[in-house]
Amino acid sequence: MIAKNKIFAIIGSTRADSSNLRLVAKIKTLSTAIFDLTIFDGNASLPHFNPDLDHENPPESIVNFRNKIAEADGILICTPEYIFSLPGSLKNAIEWCVSTTVFSHKPVGLITASASGDKAQEELRLIMQTLEARFNDDTTLLIKGVKGKINDQLEIADSEMSANLLKFIHAFHDLINH
Repeated sequence: MIAKNKIFAIIGSTRADSSNLRLVAKIKTLSTAIFDLTIFDGNASLPHFNPDLDHENPPESIVNFRNKIAEADGILICTPEYIFSLPGSLKNAIEWCVSTTVFSHKPVGLITASASGDKAQEELRLIMQTLEARFNDDTTLLIKGVKGKINDQLEIADSEMSANLLKFIHAFHDLINH
C-alpha cells in the first residue's frame, strides 16, 4: 500500500457553499487513492495581517495555519477572482506566511475558478513564485465560468473540465513525488 500525500487545501472564497469549495470537494473524491486532503475554509476567521503581531508571538490561529502548511506534502489553493484580483481574505492568509519559509520549495497546485479569473491567476502565480513555492504549468489550472460547470451534488457538467481536473491531479501528484 502506497502512502497517501497529505494535501492542505486553502479555499479563497469565504462563501459557505462556494463553487471553489465544491470544486475542491470534487478533487478530494477524485483523488482519494493518492491524497489525504484536508480542506481549510477558515480564511474569514484569521485576524487581519499586522506585521507588529508577526514577531515572537503571532496569534494562535496563525501558528496553527502555518503549521498545517508546513506539515503538508503539498498545498492546493483554489480561489475565485474578485474585481480582477485575489479575494482579500486569501491575500491576508498568505501575507501571514511571508515572514516564514512555509511555502519555500513546497509543491503547490493553483486553481483559479471564477467567471473569468485571468488576473487572479496571474497574481496568485506571482505571489507563489515570490514565496518560492514549487509549481508548473500543469499544476496551475484556470476554470472560467465555474458556476455553470459544477453543481451541488459535485457533478461536473463539462467534459473538458473533468479531463483537465484529472490531468491536474496527476500533475500535482507527480510534482509532490519527484
